[in-house]
Amino acid sequence: MANSPQARKRARQADKRREQNAAQRSSMRTAIKRTVAAITAGDKTQAEDAYKAAVPAIDKLVNKGLVHKNQAARNKSRLNARIRAM
Repeated sequence: MANSPQARKRARQADKRREQNAAQRSSMRTAIKRTVAAITAGDKTQAEDAYKAAVPAIDKLVNKGLVHKNQAARNKSRLNARIRAM
């Protein structure tokens, strides 16, 4: 456990950031799952709308450094390919 006041504060900050990062990652994954669910349901318009909502959510996490840019590109590419294949 942190002993100095400075170390205690840094531990509090780390916990707060970890929780925020986890929530943002979860919301990105939820957006991806919504898109996939619309694709499997066969509703192309709903899938396109969900994709348009998922792309900014993914890009936002890339800019914050929570997701690697190649992972984001891979997710967007695969979702878009599945929508185009419908």
